[in-house]
Amino acid sequence: MRILVINPGSTSTKTAVFDDEKAVMVKNIHHSPEELKQFPNIPDQFDFRKQNILKELEAMNIPIKFDAIISRGPLTKPMKGGVYEVNDVMEDDIRKSLHHHATDLGCVIARQIAATIPGCRSFIADPAVVDELNDYARISGLPQLKRISIWHALNQRAIARRFAREHGKKYEDYNLIICHLGGGISVAAHDHGRAVDTNNCLDGEGPFSPERAGSLPAGDLVRMCFSGKYTQEQVLKMLAGKGGLTAHLNTNNFLEIETKMHEGDEHFKLIVDAMVYHVAKAIAAEGAVLCGKVDAVIFTGGMARSKYLIDELTKRVGYLAPTFNYPGEDEMEALAENALMVLRGEVEPEPYV
Repeated sequence: MRILVINPGSTSTKTAVFDDEKAVMVKNIHHSPEELKQFPNIPDQFDFRKQNILKELEAMNIPIKFDAIISRGPLTKPMKGGVYEVNDVMEDDIRKSLHHHATDLGCVIARQIAATIPGCRSFIADPAVVDELNDYARISGLPQLKRISIWHALNQRAIARRFAREHGKKYEDYNLIICHLGGGISVAAHDHGRAVDTNNCLDGEGPFSPERAGSLPAGDLVRMCFSGKYTQEQVLKMLAGKGGLTAHLNTNNFLEIETKMHEGDEHFKLIVDAMVYHVAKAIAAEGAVLCGKVDAVIFTGGMARSKYLIDELTKRVGYLAPTFNYPGEDEMEALAENALMVLRGEVEPEPYV
């Protein structure tokens, strides 16, 4: 089975071709600020990104002939985890969505390319808006404001399945707490194959991260919003994009931050240790969600490559369960794996309605 995988990010479009489980091409197509600023909004980037993918395939002498094309999913409406076939309803929901991200483009590009190939199908899998929360997890202190989940569902589930395979069991056999340490940080309680609690790591819940402000003192935030000093757009950018380590240290580059910390910069160390502290609190809270019955605490994401971060987090949360580290992201492999499961008849796509 030949599968094309598309994973659009804010400044790049990751593209890969798999023959079954084997990657025969992996390319991260970077888009410069100069290239992107010609487009007033994200939907306007559609043709630009699609043509970049097709040019890359042509340059690698890969024919436009696939059994399936799968993309990282859009930020539309809450849905349960799984694989979904791209349809008209999904494309309509993208246009109506409150959240807009480059990921929205992937499934539409996948569907358009697939439409030119006889027998080719287009899918998404485990988008960031996967919602399997317990009913009471959705309730906040104000009935007007419900908790929602926007998290690293694709990578967390891929890592959970990998962990289970390595231990001779299934994902559904375990109670796991998984912490994705990236530009945003998501922490989820996985109860026998269902993520029953996690945070909205995109725009305002959980620990702060390299780019996100995380949960904030609510009263002070409200007063800041009504101070007349900031527009709504500026405040939203503080929450996601210019918050967290970026706000404190003027950089989101964790390698640079860690270097300065190890060189003796006490302020950098203080901010990093504060982030560790809040991440550990979030992990411990998910221990309560699982009533203390935790089989493993798993770290993943780009910052999981930092020995300092993992050692410090393990000191704080190792009492909950054995800890395991899977640094980096397996999103391209995870997407290909999900498409293969459908093509092989191992799972049925969920209906997107």
